[in-house]
Amino acid sequence: MIPRTFRSTRFVTCVATVLMAVGAAHSFADDEPQRFARFQAGDVVGYGVVDGDQISLIDGDLFGSWTKTGRTFAVEEVTLLAPTQPTQIIALAGNYRSHLAGEQTVTTVVTTTTTTTTDLKTGETKSTTTSRTEQRSSTEVPERFRIPQPFFKSPSCLVPHEANIVIPKDAETVHFEAEMVLVIGKTAKDVSKEDALEYVFGVTCGNDVSARVWQQNDVQWWRAKGHDTFGPCGPYIVRGLDYDNLLGRLRLNGKVMQEEDTSHLIHDVRTLISFISRHVTLHPGDLIFTGTSGQTAAIQPGDVVEVEYEGVGVLRNHVVAEQ
Repeated sequence: MIPRTFRSTRFVTCVATVLMAVGAAHSFADDEPQRFARFQAGDVVGYGVVDGDQISLIDGDLFGSWTKTGRTFAVEEVTLLAPTQPTQIIALAGNYRSHLAGEQTVTTVVTTTTTTTTDLKTGETKSTTTSRTEQRSSTEVPERFRIPQPFFKSPSCLVPHEANIVIPKDAETVHFEAEMVLVIGKTAKDVSKEDALEYVFGVTCGNDVSARVWQQNDVQWWRAKGHDTFGPCGPYIVRGLDYDNLLGRLRLNGKVMQEEDTSHLIHDVRTLISFISRHVTLHPGDLIFTGTSGQTAAIQPGDVVEVEYEGVGVLRNHVVAEQ
């Protein structure tokens, strides 16, 4: 892929021009990006509109109608919380070709054919063996991934920006997975692809932390993907972006380890919402991790993991060992 420059500065500039006045109702059809945060400041816990280094507390339902209260807080003086309190967290397996290619254990297929012939005059039997070797293309999508492959993460795995990722004592190898996360804005059931974006409130950054040994050996991924602290998410919810065209990257201790654009998703945002809502009713605040790209690697206590998506912000978490 060809890297491109993040457009965060341009995003922050345009947010200030679209903040709606106190007392105005808000819909899902805003023309310009808006940034929101769920936060705590003393005994105040709520949602706010983020404008530069300030958060304006809102009153009402973030996913319905709300107004600004007139109370503001400095971002640096508040504690950012997990972006929502979801009823369910759904994640996608194998939604980037680059990730599927990185996880393939067999890249070469050898087909051996043995032909046996018998000479009718002499009765002598002769065998001839031929082999054909095929390289599996890294751009080929295996058949089972040609439809979305969702799985569930436990809501208890959710942790916010600057929280710790705790490595369990018996987990052995634990990997990072940078992902764009969809935030559902209204109840979705049997949604068409054409209408799917109407149900997306916005996006945030996520890290689908994964215990690889558990993932490989367990029948289900419930602890490999859903263990407590295995779902960092944040720092903000941003709406009004082109969700199918955002550059994402992950840095481990400052080194870029993953970098790919969401335009490379095998199943785009519309497809995911439509497919999942056929089987599971989605509710406001529910989260969908859209899949990770490229190759992942192990994280260790002492590491700092940063996930950044264009126009959204940087999700930063520290890795510690279970005590």
